[in-house]
Amino acid sequence: MTVTDALLGPLLAADPARPLITFYDDATGERIELSGATFGNWVAKTANLLRDECDVEPGTPVAVLLPAHWQTAAALCALWWCGAEAVTDPAGADVVLAAEDALERADVAGAALVVGFSLDAFGRGLGDALPAGGVDYATEVRVHGDHFDPLAPVPDDTPALAGVAVGAVVTGARDRAAALGLTAGDRVLSTLDWPLATTGGLVDGLLAVLAAGASLVHVRHPAGDQERRAATEKVTRVLGGPS
Repeated sequence: MTVTDALLGPLLAADPARPLITFYDDATGERIELSGATFGNWVAKTANLLRDECDVEPGTPVAVLLPAHWQTAAALCALWWCGAEAVTDPAGADVVLAAEDALERADVAGAALVVGFSLDAFGRGLGDALPAGGVDYATEVRVHGDHFDPLAPVPDDTPALAGVAVGAVVTGARDRAAALGLTAGDRVLSTLDWPLATTGGLVDGLLAVLAAGASLVHVRHPAGDQERRAATEKVTRVLGGPS
């Protein structure tokens, strides 16, 4: 079983119409809300893109140079659905998923393939900013199917996150959900970063929320009255930190 099957699968089976991720970027004014079904479609599209265009398969090291963002959540779930490992160093990766401000680092690393993310709310592509031979996520992902069929089972001891195996990632996420007291009825407001190098913010701010079956409200570049936002979004729990 993959990390995605273990953490996202039960949410989609229980209530796919329920809001799963609500994303804010206070620097741009962006707000987007994705139900479990919609998020699942993005994960499937991304997994199909990674497998069909980038040759991502079980064991493939995929560097993730992306900030805490709903598209990052979809990309992580997608690469895990393919059985790949999310890593921090682009130099040792076969594929690099990079935000626009990280493209130079991704390209200099000499990775086999760069997938560039504009992270634009309206799906703007990267245009000339994309390295030669790279894949523009925003323009390419939409043509892929909303359903993903893994080609083979992924063993629990397969590396999934910076050297940590699938089974350990899933167990760690569930343990943190319990330690944080998160439940399926919670709506969690978080401003935590998701650095793969330490995994702490990623586990608490995303994976534990999924493991609990809760709903996430993530705020990037937080500014203004977060207490008011929490009330508006009917938040039950708050996870703070820089973003």
